[in-house]
Amino acid sequence: MDKVLKVISENGLVIFSKSTCCLCYAVNILFQELGVRPCVYEIDQDPEGKEIEKALMRMGCDAPIPAVFINGNLVGSTNEVMSLHLSGSLIQLLKPYLQTLT
Repeated sequence: MDKVLKVISENGLVIFSKSTCCLCYAVNILFQELGVRPCVYEIDQDPEGKEIEKALMRMGCDAPIPAVFINGNLVGSTNEVMSLHLSGSLIQLLKPYLQTLT
């Protein structure tokens, strides 16, 4: 749990992911297309990955991955992120993290 909290506290926008997960990939691409660069933490690349999954579940994630945190708050997994996007609310949450294009 400490590792999860550390990553969340050090990054405003975090996706806990697995490199082989197509839903994680889809959420990551959505964020990139919206103009943000999340910290993507690949839990399958961490020897403590199983413990991280359990910690995410204890924090309230229905599905352990992808687990999206914005400004330290759990947004949820794919369904929650896509629902926010379709309602137009996601972009409001991401405003502080939008990349300025020059």
